[in-house]
Amino acid sequence: MTQNKMSRKVSGSGQNRAGKLEEIVSMARQGRDVRQDGYRDRSLKIHPWVCARCGRGFTRENLQELTVHHKDHNHDNNPPDGSNWENLCVYCHDNEHARYVEHLQRGSVVEDADEPEVSTHNPFADLKKMMEKRAQSKK
Repeated sequence: MTQNKMSRKVSGSGQNRAGKLEEIVSMARQGRDVRQDGYRDRSLKIHPWVCARCGRGFTRENLQELTVHHKDHNHDNNPPDGSNWENLCVYCHDNEHARYVEHLQRGSVVEDADEPEVSTHNPFADLKKMMEKRAQSKK
């Protein structure tokens, strides 16, 4: 095969790949738009207009700075009850994603969102003793 024919064949397949890549990207964007269609609006109706981390309140004038965060970091998980969403200001949202990326980079296993963290601290463990001791000291 001559050099000319080879270069045409390679460039032709490159154009074909570029076309397929454009098609895949276009389909992915359309799919994303369908998935995301309305979940921000639903979250703003369900949850208060307050950042769930820092407590900053929002009004219609600055509502664009309030983002919807997926608690399990899965943007395809959009239950209609909003249980996987929390409203975060842009600063807390960026911080949350930075923390998540660092968590993944350390090689830590990501906890399952369905399994709550187990708390070992019980602040009321000795409450009965404390109440008895206080009652005796008042006598």
